[in-house]
Amino acid sequence: QVQLVESGGGLVQPGGSLRLSCVASGSIWSIYTMAWYRQAPGNQRELVATITNIGTTNYADSVRGRFTISRVNAKNTVYLQMDSLKPEDTAVYYCNADIRVTGSQGRNDHWGQGTQVTVSS
Repeated sequence: QVQLVESGGGLVQPGGSLRLSCVASGSIWSIYTMAWYRQAPGNQRELVATITNIGTTNYADSVRGRFTISRVNAKNTVYLQMDSLKPEDTAVYYCNADIRVTGSQGRNDHWGQGTQVTVSS
C-alpha cells in the first residue's frame, strides 16, 4: 500500500508564507505527476498546482505567481511554497500522486489526509 503524509499547514496572516510538504511511502515503483488540491467549506475541491516527473509545472490562475510547486524525486516528496497568502487561500490542502505500485503494470491516484491552511488577521 502507498501512503501520502502531508505537513506544514497552520495559521498565517495575510501576506505571509507557508510551505507544505507531502511524502509518499510504501511499495512504490515510480511516481508520475504529483499535485496539490484544496477544498474550502461549501466549495468543490479544486486543483492548485501540478508537477510532472520531469519537472513541468502548471498552476491555477488564482495562485500563479504566488505559489511554487516543486519535488525531490529521490525523496518521493512534493512541496508547495505559498507566498503572499490571502484569506481566500484558506482551505484544506491535499496532495495527490499518480503512482505505479511495485509489481503492477498500472498506475493510479493516491491522496494524502489533508492539512489545514488558515489565512486570517
